[in-house]
Amino acid sequence: MELESLNATFVIDTFLFLLIGVGPKIALVPFLETTAGMPEETKRRVLRKMLTTAATVAVLLLVLGGVLTRLLHFSPGALGVASGIILLIIAVTMVLGQGDGNGSRHPVEHQDPMRLAVYPLAVPYLLNPAGIVVLVTASAEATSVAVVAVVVGILAVVLALDVLIFRWAVQVSNHLDASRMLITEKVFGFLLAALAVQLALDGLHDVGVVHLTGH
Repeated sequence: MELESLNATFVIDTFLFLLIGVGPKIALVPFLETTAGMPEETKRRVLRKMLTTAATVAVLLLVLGGVLTRLLHFSPGALGVASGIILLIIAVTMVLGQGDGNGSRHPVEHQDPMRLAVYPLAVPYLLNPAGIVVLVTASAEATSVAVVAVVVGILAVVLALDVLIFRWAVQVSNHLDASRMLITEKVFGFLLAALAVQLALDGLHDVGVVHLTGH
C-alpha cells in the first residue's frame, strides 16, 4: 500500500473489502436470531455492545497490526491463508447450517446477552477474517500516514452504515421474513466461500507457495 495507490480504485476496493469484513451481511441474520424474543431495550444494549466492540478491535488492529506482524513473526501472506481458512469455515456454516430462521442455530437460553454481543456477534461475525486481513495488512504495509488516514475514513463510513442498518433491523425485526433472510444468507455464504478461497490463494502467492497470474 504505497502512497501512489491512493486513487479511486484503492478507495473502492478498500471500501468493498471492509464492507464485507466489517459490514452487516454476515452478522445480520445471527443478530436477529440471537436477539429474537429479547426486550427492545436488551436488543439495543446488545447492538451497542456489538458495534462498540467490533469498532474498538478494528481500530486496534489498524493501529497495532504492523507491530503484531513483527512481534509474532507472521507475514501478511500467512495471515491471508489463516483468514481464508477461517472465513471458509464460517461460509460453509452459513450455507450448510440447519437454521430454520427462528433462532435454532444460535440458541441464547441461559446465556448472557452482553457476552453474546462480544462473541460471536462482534467477532467473528461483524468483524470477520476478511476485515482482519484488510486492517492488519494496511497497518503492516502502509508507508504513509495518508494511506492509514484514508483507511480510517473508509472504516468510519462502514461503521456508520452498520449503525444505520442494525438500528433499522431492531425496529423492524418483528416484521422481517425470516425465510427470505435465511435464503440471502445461504447465497451470500457461497460468495464468501469464493472470497475465502481467494484470500488463501493470495496468501499462498505472497509467501511464494503458488504463483497466480495477474499478480
